[in-house]
Amino acid sequence: MTTSTPRPAARTAPDLLIEVDEHPATEAELGQRVMNTYGHFSALQVRGGRVRGLARHLARLDGASRELFGAGLDGERVRSALRHALGDVADASARVYAHERAGADGIALTVTVRPPSVPEARAVSLMSVPYQRPVAHLKHLGGFAQIHYGRVARRAGFDDALLTGPGGVVSEGAITNIAFWDGDTVVWPDAPALTGITMALLEAHLPAAGIASVRREVTLADLPRHRAAFVTNSIGISAVSRIDDTVLPGDAALIKAVREVYDGVEWERM
Repeated sequence: MTTSTPRPAARTAPDLLIEVDEHPATEAELGQRVMNTYGHFSALQVRGGRVRGLARHLARLDGASRELFGAGLDGERVRSALRHALGDVADASARVYAHERAGADGIALTVTVRPPSVPEARAVSLMSVPYQRPVAHLKHLGGFAQIHYGRVARRAGFDDALLTGPGGVVSEGAITNIAFWDGDTVVWPDAPALTGITMALLEAHLPAAGIASVRREVTLADLPRHRAAFVTNSIGISAVSRIDDTVLPGDAALIKAVREVYDGVEWERM
């Protein structure tokens, strides 16, 4: 009888691991990143060594690098950096940051690894704030205002902030995308915002599940016309119960269906 050698158990993700170009970050490298906030990143959830929407993350990093630094970012290099940082950690929250090296000599990759995150099971509340992210189509660094308004919202008894523009135009959450449900269609705000990976995956897959999905302008004055809303990011999907003083009735069947669509998206191996 032959026996196979058992695989070693996967390690638990560390509280925080930071690598730069596949080596432990040095004090000097950390200092450079504190001083240099010109860059971009992508946030990923890793499960079993796989990432949902990995190809989209790689395309995001490549496109943003071309726009900010004038040079692309090879996807295999990103994969290698992620694999190196994760090691034998199977489940984690990971981020990939891209900075221009000192002297504009190429792009430096920083990878952070933390324990995995899960979305809020309960519905969340949002407070609208008069702010839209600059260069909103990029997932760039320097999100002071998002953090600030998130803190302001939590002090006021809400879970997070909802970013809005002139005339109460809804853009996005502080660290999420938001979608509304009018009873027939999922509506994503057509306003300056990042097209998040989870949002993009849902836009691509909802129609096949029989759920219409469109982009159109949504204002705060329009909120009472909608039965439900939900927010999305790399962590997952959470229902929204209230925006300012507007209570959304909610639609449990819709939220369940959207989550099922997202859960059906393939996890890609790194």
